[in-house]
Amino acid sequence: MRFKIGILFCGLLIALCSFNKPAYKLARLKYNGGGDWYGDRTALTNLIRFCNNNLHTNFQADEETVEAGSAEIYNYPFIFMTGHGNVIFSDVEVRNLRKYLTGGGFLHICDNYGLDQFIRPQMKKVFPELDFVELPLNHPVYHQKYDFPNGLPKVHEHDGKRPQGFGLIYKGRLVCFYDYQCDLGNGWEDYGTYVGDSQDVRQKALKMGANLVQYALIQ
Repeated sequence: MRFKIGILFCGLLIALCSFNKPAYKLARLKYNGGGDWYGDRTALTNLIRFCNNNLHTNFQADEETVEAGSAEIYNYPFIFMTGHGNVIFSDVEVRNLRKYLTGGGFLHICDNYGLDQFIRPQMKKVFPELDFVELPLNHPVYHQKYDFPNGLPKVHEHDGKRPQGFGLIYKGRLVCFYDYQCDLGNGWEDYGTYVGDSQDVRQKALKMGANLVQYALIQ
């Protein structure tokens, strides 16, 4: 029997704190269109480890993969999406994503450089009544366990623009966070994956990622 998603998430924190066996899992979103949804291969597993060590969550150590139109999406409180290229959501996937997000789920989209022109119109299909808005610096996502008074850290330069955190807000709740000109996912990857990246920047990226996970669990 499928439990309603609201009931699933209400018991999340209790479950995380009460069992030694991993109680919940985080997932990467697999999408169609040809974009590299599988990019940043070590990112999510490293973020899971960081959260388990520093937020004392009890996530399964390995990430899972979930398709946008799958009923399995409701098993994950936090879903990570990244890539450089094209994204296409079918009508079935649009309805499924909307139901997931309006029912308590949370989607973090990371622009791995080149995703912006594709993801905006696709998310507009999911929420035609909403637009991405830049979140103010006093938004709670920047002030969870770790404080980011200046907003997102800059991980990779890309076009040299300032990093921006956008959100889709449905009935007062942030359901989707989109990091642009930042590349948090690259910052979560194994140290040394990108020549010239520092441990300091990597730690900032992981801390910001942990803030997003914490926010998703308690909002």
